[in-house]
Amino acid sequence: MTGSALSIEWAHEHLPAILVAWYPGQRGGNAIADVLFGDTNPGGRLPVTFYRSVQQLPPFADYDMKGRTYRYFTGEPLYAFGYGLSYTRFDYSDLQTTTSSLGANDAFEVSVAVKNVGERAGDEVVQLYVRSVSPSRPMPIEQLRGFARVTLQPGERKRVTFRLRPVDDFAYYDETRKAFAVEPGLYELGVGASSRDIRQRAQVRVP
Repeated sequence: MTGSALSIEWAHEHLPAILVAWYPGQRGGNAIADVLFGDTNPGGRLPVTFYRSVQQLPPFADYDMKGRTYRYFTGEPLYAFGYGLSYTRFDYSDLQTTTSSLGANDAFEVSVAVKNVGERAGDEVVQLYVRSVSPSRPMPIEQLRGFARVTLQPGERKRVTFRLRPVDDFAYYDETRKAFAVEPGLYELGVGASSRDIRQRAQVRVP
């Protein structure tokens, strides 16, 4: 139980799984027991990056975002943003976009098929990340732009759909114009189980 990320590399190397309960409250003990004994199939995902040590991070007094969070961290994390375990397994396939080129104010959809290939019912948290392929200015390595929890029975397959607009989902803050703007170019869409476990990719262009 913790309120933030911890450096737990010894546990990572010696234990097959770790349950992070955060601060679970009055019924926390029951919830933890349900997961440990298999009565509940966990579906939680990490909302922060777990680093291997503070040596991977800039000095605490440095407030620059470079080197911090999944958006700017270039090292190898202990556990990536969005990571989580389940008592079943999920396959991703058939990523589709409704267009390959669109204007900054146009909307489009991204969809992917997710299948439970294990032997237990469970929840998968499907995550959509976006990155600029060749930015001309400093940009995040990737940015979460959508997620959806889907419950699947063994062998069940469902299609998960996200709706995006470049002006909302590809934009950066232009300090000269004092407004958000979209840089023309190629953008990659990555769908997967965490920020470091992208299963399907596609590209769209903003002219």
